[in-house]
Amino acid sequence: MRTKLVAGNWKMNGSREMTVELIRGLAAGLEGGPSGDVAVCPPFVYLAQAAEILAGTGIDLGAQNICAEDSGAFTGEIAGGMLKDLCCRYAIVGHSERRSLYGETNDVVAEKFLAALRHGLEPILCVGESLDERERDVTNEVVGDQLRAVIAAAGVGALANAVIAYEPVWAIGTGRTASPEQAQEVHAFIRGIIAAEDGIIGDSIRILYGGSVKASNAEELFSMPDVDGGLVGGASLEAEGFAAICRAAG
Repeated sequence: MRTKLVAGNWKMNGSREMTVELIRGLAAGLEGGPSGDVAVCPPFVYLAQAAEILAGTGIDLGAQNICAEDSGAFTGEIAGGMLKDLCCRYAIVGHSERRSLYGETNDVVAEKFLAALRHGLEPILCVGESLDERERDVTNEVVGDQLRAVIAAAGVGALANAVIAYEPVWAIGTGRTASPEQAQEVHAFIRGIIAAEDGIIGDSIRILYGGSVKASNAEELFSMPDVDGGLVGGASLEAEGFAAICRAAG
């Protein structure tokens, strides 16, 4: 059985005080913890503080983004080596907001994926379709193109050290959630693409669902055979509710 992972993406929210309160509250809520992995992805400026508080909790640290370059004149960017220095285990790449708001193409996402691997980070590769794309019935085409761009750049073997997150863009922050059956259908499609290249990796890779995951729907979503946890947005900003989601993955 694949180990479940629940990762909380705090986006551009929080303060020093909130970071402390959230992590301590989450650790308390998971005392005795879920059987799977849990990670939090706070804003860059709170990563060092979060790393100190997380020490000894069993909760991992992740970054919300990563620069495709390793160093140099890239003002405002954060290199993979810097994230590794701060004890990050994960780096999110290709989040829908990075794609839609900042114009990150499939090729750029693939470069960031490679950068994460170069620095010993596990990329959480986000793929997903917009509402218009779902209504036009091109979900598989869109998601397939996003995934295959990374496989073409990195090779399918690189996915052995990565996580995939399916995030239907139409369900992020809208209160709408893909049904468990809808999520399972796309997750199975993703796994099938990978399995066609490498059956072992296809079977073992963790595919998370991201799109208005809440304590009230997490257990049903996570019960689907190809849903291996969640990439949680707004619901991760409340410790008790996020802990409940993590327990549902256990």
